[in-house]
Amino acid sequence: MTNESKKADGRSGARKTIRFLPVAPLPENLPEGRLAIADMANAFGVTHRTLHFYEEKGLLRAARVGPMRVYGPEEIQQMAVVNTCRETGMPVAVIQELLDQLSAAGSQDEADVIFRTAMTARKRELAAQQSTIRRQMQQINELLDFSASHEIETNDNAPPASFSQVELRCLTLMAEGYPTSRIARALEVEPGEIQVMEKTIIAKFNSNNRFQAVAKAVMLGIVGH
Repeated sequence: MTNESKKADGRSGARKTIRFLPVAPLPENLPEGRLAIADMANAFGVTHRTLHFYEEKGLLRAARVGPMRVYGPEEIQQMAVVNTCRETGMPVAVIQELLDQLSAAGSQDEADVIFRTAMTARKRELAAQQSTIRRQMQQINELLDFSASHEIETNDNAPPASFSQVELRCLTLMAEGYPTSRIARALEVEPGEIQVMEKTIIAKFNSNNRFQAVAKAVMLGIVGH
């Protein structure tokens, strides 16, 4: 089998068993023994769709008891590792590479070092993103200050366009400076769907970009300061 074929097998869920898994926090009140998919989803606060997605991407494996998926202690611990990575916003492709490295680990110490190295790299990425978010928030503040001193021509008698609940959640996260990719994870939808939703929200405010839309949403009291 070629390297490309092996890589493809790993991505489709055929990844070999990871003998040494790093320590990651498990959910509180985790039921004992093997878990059915419903119990697994409830324990980690995810949907069935998320677990299916992780299996498709080779991030997780499940045994079968008849037609039912079940997860043993090793799969639960692997889910804890994956869930920890996703909570930090680590992309799926990076988690796939991390699991490949863990599969090749020859000892628990080596697996722990691999995991800590990945977490350290993610920490550096988040630190870089913080500076970007601060710049974005500064842009919003400047726009709000400008708008306060120059009345925006609006029809006060016309109510703002209506928003669905998911659009309001998206708008709230936009106001908090979340990038599109992180909003997608928070709402458990594809990034492409969020891009379309952001464009719809911007259009409803008759704005040119997300910063103007957020500023108008704040002034209208749709989202908080």
